[in-house]
Amino acid sequence: MPHSSKGWFLHVSAPDQNGQRGHLVQEDFEVSDLATDEVLAEPLFGCWEGNMEHSLSRRPIDICRARGEQRVILGNAGVVRVAAVGAEVRSLKPGQNAIIFASSVVDRFGYPERMLAYDAPGTMGCMATRIKIKERELVPVPAGTRYSLAQWAAFSVRYITAWSNMELALGTFRLLVGVDEFPNPHVWGWGGGTTLAQLQLAQRQGCRAVMLSGHSPHLEQIRRAGITALDRRPFGQLFFDEKLYAEDSSFRRAYAQAERLFLREVDERTGGERVQIFADYIGSPVFRATSKALSRQGIITTAGWKEGMNITYLRAVECIERHQLIHTHYARYSQALAAVAYGEEHGWMPEVDERIHGFDEIPQLADSFRRGEGGYFPVYSVNAL
Repeated sequence: MPHSSKGWFLHVSAPDQNGQRGHLVQEDFEVSDLATDEVLAEPLFGCWEGNMEHSLSRRPIDICRARGEQRVILGNAGVVRVAAVGAEVRSLKPGQNAIIFASSVVDRFGYPERMLAYDAPGTMGCMATRIKIKERELVPVPAGTRYSLAQWAAFSVRYITAWSNMELALGTFRLLVGVDEFPNPHVWGWGGGTTLAQLQLAQRQGCRAVMLSGHSPHLEQIRRAGITALDRRPFGQLFFDEKLYAEDSSFRRAYAQAERLFLREVDERTGGERVQIFADYIGSPVFRATSKALSRQGIITTAGWKEGMNITYLRAVECIERHQLIHTHYARYSQALAAVAYGEEHGWMPEVDERIHGFDEIPQLADSFRRGEGGYFPVYSVNAL
């Protein structure tokens, strides 16, 4: 029988609102009967993610139009309590807690093509009091976990993404340079919570990690995570704009000075070795500086594009330098299981924001995230524990 629920919906834009930012509307709805491989779940905590901001801004796509749906429920990072299971579900039982695994549509090797509660049609996220979700879109919370369910909610997208990306980036570097030749590579990064998670993991694997930020609270959070924090503000205007650089001499001088200061800092901190792996979750505005900061056999790795999606580079130079560009998109299910097991055993876990927003405060949380307020892992609650 259908189950009543309440959720925050993003509606398709009207024809005269094409491209305008969307907003969340709380509405009642009914969850239909379970299929044999589905789970009726009660979300406990969710974490606000960059893909949710992309959804509200309708960039790079309008997800409602892309899915052919009038309204969608966002929220693909979270922890749920299992309320009921379909007849063929074997890995989960009612009363059990589970982490959302956001790979909804995958290829034949299990790599994600479309994401739960984003561009995968017919899926719903955890911004609702009851949802229907596939068994394969959930990972059991470790039995007797030492960590809070709010932490696991923040773990579910950013940390699993970081695990998959670092596995490929470091593995690629090790194909180029062996551990015996360079045991402690320099790994730098800029971006948000996924970058921080990845640098924490890199440091645990013997790398020397540095994270850049221009936001004082974020710099302090980086330090608390045990990562070397580098304030990027003294470098000045380090966001590259190809058109302005070609046409505006004052911008060109300011950018060139910022780049010189940045590269001088890189050389000082690495003893002239420069950076072996640079996690860049920002995109085109910093790609030029990122690539110049690389050592030979260096790697730029990403799973996101916060500020720019298109990049250009000189192929001949990159070939001679043996630079590698790593691109990943979330993870396979086996990687999620490995990441969760490692996080539980080794304490590789996020520090969630001190304030956890209530279910009715989710729109305010969305606005705070857009303004860059709070920490890297903003969490909201849905149902009582």
